Parts: sequence; C-alpha cells; structure tokens
Amino acid sequence: MTRKLLLHLTGERLCCWLWERGSLGTGPCFDHTPHGLAQFAGWLDGREDVPALMLADLVEEDFQRLLLPHVAGRAGLAMRDRRLAQTWRDTALRCAHLQGREDEGRRDDIVLFSALTNPAVLAPWLDTLESQRMPLAALYTPALLSGALLPEEARREPHLLLVTQHSSGIRQTYFQHGKVRFSRLAQAAASAEQEAERTRQFLVGAHLLTRDLPLQVLALLPLARIASPAAAANIAPLLDWRVMPLEEAAARQRLAASDNPDQLFLGLAARTAPASHYPLGARQRYYSLWRARKSLYASSAVIAACCLLWAGSNIVGFSLARSHTGQLRQETHGYSAEYKSSMSSMPPAVDKTSNMKAAVQIAQMVARQGPWPQTVLSILSEALERSPQIRLTQLDWRANAPGAVPVAASTAFPGAAPTPALVAPQSSMLIGIPKAPPQQMRLQAEVLVEQDDYRSVLLSMNRFAQELARTPGMVVEIEQLPFDIRPNVKLSGKAGSPAGLGERSKFTLNLRWTP
Repeated sequence: MTRKLLLHLTGERLCCWLWERGSLGTGPCFDHTPHGLAQFAGWLDGREDVPALMLADLVEEDFQRLLLPHVAGRAGLAMRDRRLAQTWRDTALRCAHLQGREDEGRRDDIVLFSALTNPAVLAPWLDTLESQRMPLAALYTPALLSGALLPEEARREPHLLLVTQHSSGIRQTYFQHGKVRFSRLAQAAASAEQEAERTRQFLVGAHLLTRDLPLQVLALLPLARIASPAAAANIAPLLDWRVMPLEEAAARQRLAASDNPDQLFLGLAARTAPASHYPLGARQRYYSLWRARKSLYASSAVIAACCLLWAGSNIVGFSLARSHTGQLRQETHGYSAEYKSSMSSMPPAVDKTSNMKAAVQIAQMVARQGPWPQTVLSILSEALERSPQIRLTQLDWRANAPGAVPVAASTAFPGAAPTPALVAPQSSMLIGIPKAPPQQMRLQAEVLVEQDDYRSVLLSMNRFAQELARTPGMVVEIEQLPFDIRPNVKLSGKAGSPAGLGERSKFTLNLRWTP
C-alpha cells in the first residue's frame, strides 16, 4: 500500500494524517462532537480507495499478564477467548498476545491480555468510517507498538520503563525482558519524572520490583526536555534515566526526523503495517473488499501483460514466418526454372508425368500384391515336409475376386462345364488392386501306408489337413476321402489286396487362403 490514511484518536479529538511514498503529511482534526463527526464524514468523501489505519491513544486501556496451560491449536484459541470474555464483558475490542513460555515447571504460556475498556469513544468514529465505506485495515495502540522502538540493549533489561510524551498525555509502558507488561497514560500537564516515580511505587507495591532496586527508565522526549537531566535525579533518585532523542529513534526506524512522538508512532504503524492489535470483525469487511479488488486489478494486469507478450511473440513469429515464406518462394521459383530448363532439352515424353507415375505405382502394387502362387505353394510344401506319408499327385490353383459369385469345387478348374460366373467381367482385384485377392487351390494326394491299415490312412489325411489349417486365413475343405466310410454303402473288394488299398488311399482337398 503506497497510500494510507492514518487516524490518530485521543479522548478529545481525531486527527487525520496521510502517508504517501514514505512521508507523513498532516491533515485536519475533528472534535468528538456531532458537528465534528459530520465534518469528518464530509472529509472522507472521495477517499474510499485509500486504506485507513487507526491509532487509539486512550486512557481506557487495561492490561493483564497471566500464565495459562500450554494448549496449541483451536483449543488454545478457544481457551484464551473464554478468558477474555470473562475478564472484559462490555467490550469487543480485546485481544490476547502470546509472549513465550516459562522456563521451568509446566512451561505454561505467558499471555498478555489487553482491552479498550470504553468502546463508546471509538464507536462513533468507527460507525462513520463504515457508513462512508472506508477500508479500515487495523486498529493499533501505542503501548503495543512501542516495543519496536526499544534499542537492542534495552530489550535485555529485566525491568524497563519507556516514557513518551504525546498530545494526549505522558504514556508509560513497563517492559520485562523486552515484553510489554502494562501501560498507562497520564495527563499531559503532569511531570514525566513524577509520573515515573508513581509507576515505580506501583511496581514495588505489586511485588514486581524490589523496593531499593533502581528502575531503568528510557525516555523518548523532544530535545527541549533533555536540557536539565539533573531534575529527574532530584525528584526520583531510584530512577535511572536514559534519554534517547526522537531523532535517533526515528532514524532507527528509517523515518523522517520529527519532534512529535505522535508522528513517530504513526510513521511506525504506516511503514511496518503489523496485524491489527484489536479485532475489528465486521467493520473490516470494506477493507477485505478493497483488498480483493486490488488483487483482481493486479491479476488482470498480469494477465494483460502475458497477453501482450503472447501477442508480441506471435507478431515476431509471423514476421519470421513471412520472411521464411519469401525465401521458400524464391527457392521454389529457382527449382522450377531449373526443372523447366532441364526438361526443355529432353525429348517429348510418351505420356504425362502423372500418368507415368501412376503406372509405376500400379506396377509396384501388382508386383507386391498380385495373385502369385509362391506363398501358398510354400505353405503346402512345409505341410508336405511335416507329413512324409502324403504324396501329391495333382494340383490346381486359381485366384478369386472378392464379391464375385462363388465357384463350385466341381466346376472351378479346367475340364468343368462353364457357368455364368466364369464369363462375367473380371475384377481388378484379380491382379492385386487395391489389395491381394483370395486364392483357391484343389489338390489330390495319396497316403503311403502299409496295406489294410485304414485307420492310419484316415489319421495321416487328417493330420495333413490340420497342418494346412494352422496357417492364418487358410480354410481346408475335404472334398473326397480315401475310401467311402458311409454306413449305407456296400463294402467291396478283398482284404489284404495291395491294389485295392492303393486306389482307396487317394483323397481330394479344397484350400481357400485369404492373404
């Protein structure tokens, strides 16, 4: 957030400051009256897009430091919330801050409870901010902000009192080892030394400090208050005063030098922007909407930048592709000119180049897919080698076009009577265009076995047929058996006659193979 609206609230009025680019600018102040609230509402018109941070410097602020059992997670949050509700029932502006754990015993949690006990002082201003739809980001208190102003050596002090002088009065914040214990705001007219002595006596009475032990005091005061350091020793001899100029404290926080402690705390809140000290609840919804809107704007800007980069890359790619296209066109023109010059010296071609190319492709297709019998004969030869008792006596082969009328086995080969299917126009698939045609083969063979062994004859023929049928795409059909085994046929011949068995051992197979 580069621009922030800082609201400094005291018991009498509210002053507005504007943080922009690391510098703090003054604004108007409004009294705690109906007229002042109306003026404040009018001044907020047109500033709905600037997030607001409120610093409440009020007397009505209470602190309690307790030890609670160490409980983590949601159970610990619920336990602390119950303790807050039991301690301060009349205000919702209450919070719990974990300050570590004890070193011994059960190692309980050290928790600082704080609350703004008079919410009626803040309610009118918060209502005005909500009615103007102002994005209120956080609510701070100087007591919890002042820990960031301590030097490194002051954080190690067991007892330290930080004294700052504000427009609302003198604030004294007590630290133990750099952790806030409590804070109180006195009237501005009172003396800082006298108020510090009263705080020391309170610490002695509360058994937080030994009676004769000096109390370390760090004062963040303007240069005008540092003129007489001996006055503090006369008023309170048990106070060990160390004065740090506001200019040095501002330089430590990388803020502009100023003699106003209020500006120091406002600049610290604007620069560091810690989490809200007190929960705002529903009053923070406009800040949530403002943050969501800024996130959408940022994501839209990122998407727009990505789109611009993508469009730029496409434009660059288009220009490169266009230049490459020009180069390719020049190369194509050169190749075309060379081709024409080389073709002009050649004799006239018999046919067009496209037709010649198609003829070559058809010739290659016929040579590759033509109905040549080599493959099916190789299959038959391998089957005969595995069946030595089978001897081939006759073989007929032909190719069939798919879709043609099937040819009967008795008329598919020479010597059969012609049929209308045989005189039909021949298909181009008979020569392997566009794929290899199915092939048909009719073979006659005989079985060479011992005489009268009819069982071996049938077994040898079946094994031979099964060997052929193992080939993928091969269909084997037995047209004629070696002898007739039908039960209604009369047996004839003489047992033990070699001649009779030789005539019966012949069989006929029809093979259909689809490549």
